Amino acid sequence: MLSQRQRAVVWAVAALVGIWVVAAAGYHIAKNSKMTAAKVQAFIDSLDFTKLSGDARAKALKDLADKINRLSAEERQKFRADRMTERWFDAMTEEEKGQFIEATMPTGFKQMISAFEEMPEDKRRKAIDDALKGLRKTNERLQAGGANVNTNRPPISPELEAKVRTIGLKTFYSQSSAQTKAELAPVLEELQKTMESGRYQRGR
Repeated sequence: MLSQRQRAVVWAVAALVGIWVVAAAGYHIAKNSKMTAAKVQAFIDSLDFTKLSGDARAKALKDLADKINRLSAEERQKFRADRMTERWFDAMTEEEKGQFIEATMPTGFKQMISAFEEMPEDKRRKAIDDALKGLRKTNERLQAGGANVNTNRPPISPELEAKVRTIGLKTFYSQSSAQTKAELAPVLEELQKTMESGRYQRGR
């Protein structure tokens, strides 16, 4: 028969084992539930979007948007760089494209555009330069890691870049087609990250 001290030791060991099991299970669940660009790609490949209609089509778009919004910043960069939704996007109606773009843009991007427009011209120009430079570096890094990224192609077309610089980001975005907004989306995300770094607010 175990002594009181021995029982205490047994209970302590059992408790530690229990904690380890729970922690391991939690890690396994968290790992499996983490959304990745590869999981988004698998979801896209699992459905023939062109054959969907009605509620099934709306649900597929909502599910895709939800998965994209659950991506980490790094996985979102990989997703954007690989242009995973091109096949679906080309098959969307103009209304679906507009709704999809709005649903998958980062939280606060409209506020970012407004803040960007209030910056002096030289800082706006520098912010765009830094965002495009950041996108190029990200694409080079992703390509080096095996991602399907064409680093010879600029982040956005020269024509689009020129319009953003001359017309103004807020005005241009509000007047653009869904197709143009889709091309501009990676730049907006990088620009938001650049501005959130705080160096423009600090006047550096």
